[in-house]
Amino acid sequence: MSFVEDFSPSGGRHLYIPLRERMDAAEARELVEAFSLMATSLDPSPHQNPTDGCIRVPGSVHKSGGHQTLITPLTQAYDVLRRRNSMAAIRSLKAALAPELARNRARKARETKMIAAQRSAAAWPRSTAAGSDSPLRRVARTGLYDTARYKSPSEARMAVLNHFAACRWTLEQVQNELAGRFAGLAGLYGTASKQERLLPTEWAKAHAFTANRAAPQGTLGEAGKKTALINNTSLTELTGGALKPSPAAIHQLVNDLENIVFAVLDHRLQTRGRESLGLRLLMRGLLGYMRTMQTDVLDVGCRTLAVAMGKHHVTIARLLPILAKASDGILTKVADARHKVADVYVIQLPEHYQQLARELTWRKGQAHAVRPVFRALGDVAALIYEAIERGRHSPTTADLVRTTGISRNAVATALTEMEALAMIKRHGRHWKVTTVNLTNLAARLGVLDDYQAHISRNRRERAAWHAYLDRFRDQQMNETDLYDAERDEYWLPPDDEPALWLAA
Repeated sequence: MSFVEDFSPSGGRHLYIPLRERMDAAEARELVEAFSLMATSLDPSPHQNPTDGCIRVPGSVHKSGGHQTLITPLTQAYDVLRRRNSMAAIRSLKAALAPELARNRARKARETKMIAAQRSAAAWPRSTAAGSDSPLRRVARTGLYDTARYKSPSEARMAVLNHFAACRWTLEQVQNELAGRFAGLAGLYGTASKQERLLPTEWAKAHAFTANRAAPQGTLGEAGKKTALINNTSLTELTGGALKPSPAAIHQLVNDLENIVFAVLDHRLQTRGRESLGLRLLMRGLLGYMRTMQTDVLDVGCRTLAVAMGKHHVTIARLLPILAKASDGILTKVADARHKVADVYVIQLPEHYQQLARELTWRKGQAHAVRPVFRALGDVAALIYEAIERGRHSPTTADLVRTTGISRNAVATALTEMEALAMIKRHGRHWKVTTVNLTNLAARLGVLDDYQAHISRNRRERAAWHAYLDRFRDQQMNETDLYDAERDEYWLPPDDEPALWLAA
């Protein structure tokens, strides 16, 4: 796409993209707003008002002195303005900006729905944001910090790095984000050479600081005993029986269970209508938990599963008993929730399925819960993508309808949407997945903030619940004991699925 560029004495730049055919104001605004999600310094306001959105053209006098100066050579600018861009170039641009366009449309739909709900209920206006920015995240993004709390940029940097280390980020992940989401943290170093020199040293200090922090006290009745819990709830204490299965045994068990899920359980759940989508994805989430945590005991709360599924915890609490009843012995409840401990389930391969599991070959890949990108695309898209990704052969649309049990219209809609986002591609009649990074795509769709806000909200609610349970044991309680924004806000490390179960 060809364009003409100029700059002003204040340092700003204008890009002019001439078109052969007219574009209405609404379409131009949509494209510019999508651009602004990728380039935070882009000002979309001139295109948001078709009557008053004005800019200075090259040669115009600037209010601070000087003139708007053309950067593109005059002959080249003349050629660009004469030839102009075709509609094919605009279509290519829309394809490249598909995630941002979808994100803006979803945001506007939410705003419209919220405004309608407020009018009907006469409610007070509320923010449409997924959650407020935590102080440390604001420091990392903008480079602005509270001088009453941090006396220098060095202290602000260390606070952010300590939090990254506590959230199990790696140095490489931090370095990658300094040029992206957390450019403000890079700005706190001043220069690139200073950042390159200090970052490894400060990261080592942050890692050592978080590693040496005292472990939390044990539960009631374990005074003086320190524990480091892996999950949100206490580990189940075994009183007898076999030892913990080996990782290899768990890996084989999960693969055998996946065979049964695809061959038997999915078809059985399809008869439950729309509810079957949540049940099937919940089963996959449980298998993903087994493989990640290397255990066949499910002792995490509904809120943890809700984060993995992109659902409300009440929905998970409703689906779990249904899945246990419909799983034909695969998922069995062995203990009720008590105090801070969640319900305990055991995931096993029933004897009457063992022969079938051995006869079927294992599928490529592994089971996932609802990956963040499918919070925006929906459960149908998640199951369709899995069927393409893990299919023994590249499926056709008819194959997908048959194997997933989803209506053809819903399948076609999901395929069209994922193809527009370059997640899948078509070869003749067959579908294949592409190499697109789903985490980066989720960030472009704007769902990572919702995802991390969900984790932070769970932590606040869990802390309040634990404080309620402990109200008779500890009469003195500070506000920060319930929730500390800088301690309890969680940032999910990029491309790190195990961190999901450890954080949620």
